[in-house]
Amino acid sequence: MENQINEKIRNAKRIVLKVGTSTLTYSNGNLNFSLINKLAWVMSDLKNQGKEIILVSSGAIGVGSKKLNFKTRPTEIREKQAAAAVGQVELMHIYQNFLGEYGQRIAQILLTKDDFKEGERKTNTYNTLDTLLSLGIIPIINANDTISTFEIEFSDNDRLSASVASLIKADLLIILTDIDALYDSNPKTHKDAKRIPYVKEVTDEILQMGGEKGSEFSVGGMETKLLAARECYENNVMMAILDGSDPSYISDFIFGKDIGTIFDCK
Repeated sequence: MENQINEKIRNAKRIVLKVGTSTLTYSNGNLNFSLINKLAWVMSDLKNQGKEIILVSSGAIGVGSKKLNFKTRPTEIREKQAAAAVGQVELMHIYQNFLGEYGQRIAQILLTKDDFKEGERKTNTYNTLDTLLSLGIIPIINANDTISTFEIEFSDNDRLSASVASLIKADLLIILTDIDALYDSNPKTHKDAKRIPYVKEVTDEILQMGGEKGSEFSVGGMETKLLAARECYENNVMMAILDGSDPSYISDFIFGKDIGTIFDCK
């Protein structure tokens, strides 16, 4: 079973990567340029291997909050939306600069939950993503926080990444986070917490292992990642949670290193 799973991961062609605010930024809310550069290198290397890459990136509200000199993440919806509008420009500029250094072309796509409902918008979303991938473009996706309050309150894009992976029929979704895997208890408060390397299906018992939200400038927590894993399972997409502090772990994981947590698909 283990060999079959490793082979499936290694052969994954269409991969969605999700990076959260707490991974992209330092604890003070400033962007971690070194990490973003490494992430750009890893994505480019995977592209050179013939894989298709989609990046779901959080961080617009966090980056915009710093740009607007907010001391903490804003609590009012209108301020969050303003921060998202400012931060999204900054994020895309940075991604374009770093990925451009490795010869990659990018596209920006902002989505809301309505883009995943059955109908014309869902079809158009799929067609756009599929066409971009066929042209060798790396789509960079974020929730359209400036017009949809649902996405702001929903999660730190964990569920969005699962919806994207499901829609585009991805082989693998990798969520990068500030905890290196799913544990049987919170490793930040329990020294005896044990890593769970493999989950066949996200049951109610597994869901109860979700902990608190992330850093001050993010809203995602383990619970939203487990809900994302359940959505992936229901749509036959394999998912993994990995430590986001070093993007090279992505390549290590794909080529068989026993790290993170794998969530199997049907």
